[in-house]
Amino acid sequence: MNPVQKTHEPDPRLLRAVRQVALVAALLVLCLPVARGDSAWFGPLPLWLLGMPLLSWWSLHRFRLPARVLPASAPLRRGRPQARRIGRADARWSRGS
Repeated sequence: MNPVQKTHEPDPRLLRAVRQVALVAALLVLCLPVARGDSAWFGPLPLWLLGMPLLSWWSLHRFRLPARVLPASAPLRRGRPQARRIGRADARWSRGS
């Protein structure tokens, strides 16, 4: 590997810590009704307890989206043309004159 080229894999210790925080937060939000409410200082608690740890977990992976899996039988695109409107477009433009 080239010394200038860096790996894009997150630190496993940090990744494990963020996963654990997200898991504990999910359990808190599911089990405690107070964790589903709002706070005067923090706003919506599920956002801070669950949303932000999940967002940081995703950012550790550099915002990669999961691979899209298509069944083998599904075609990529249909061969039909796109639908077009007829009749109303001419009437819309002729009224303004």
